[in-house]
Amino acid sequence: MIDAKTMCTCTDTKCPNHPSNHNQGCTPCIEKNLSRGEIPSCFFKATNKPKMGKAYYFEDFAKTVFGIEDKE
Repeated sequence: MIDAKTMCTCTDTKCPNHPSNHNQGCTPCIEKNLSRGEIPSCFFKATNKPKMGKAYYFEDFAKTVFGIEDKE
């Protein structure tokens, strides 16, 4: 079995949902993000894109994956 504490790429270790702060693996993080319509930061990091979206919403993830930059 994979140890979420060692595989997690999130750098926000102060977050109560971070796997290093409990023994429930990634479940609390994923539940929190999905309830907010967001995607965990590890998904963004897995894209290996140099720039991450402005936020963690599904739309921001899609823009990150496809390399679409917001025009402001």
